[in-house]
Amino acid sequence: MSASRPVYSTDKGRLCPACRNAVTDCSCKAQAAAARPGDGKAPGDRVLGDRVRVRRETKGRKGKGVSVIEGLPLNAAELAALAKQLKTRCGSGGAVKNGTIEIQGDHRPVIIEFLKSQGIAARLAGG
Repeated sequence: MSASRPVYSTDKGRLCPACRNAVTDCSCKAQAAAARPGDGKAPGDRVLGDRVRVRRETKGRKGKGVSVIEGLPLNAAELAALAKQLKTRCGSGGAVKNGTIEIQGDHRPVIIEFLKSQGIAARLAGG
């Protein structure tokens, strides 16, 4: 039988497998080598282009589709500037709402190509 070890504590959160301290307080090398959920990044590892998703939505828009770009780690001014460039590139309108960019119409391939040319790793989300 193998010895059990805690991996989560209600007072500390997720624990490092090597030193058994909270992951946020851990300074050992095992934390960097530990498997991480999602896209291979921990929630604190925000890097430009991390978890950027481009999807199409029609909900609440009377059947009209919009391309939604979410997960950009940019401030409000940078989002507005990027939205302006995307609207010009796609030749349509759009807006910045709640940290996401909405471009009117289904322009997902054009948006992904543009973001990749800007050095932002974007993924197609949804169907």
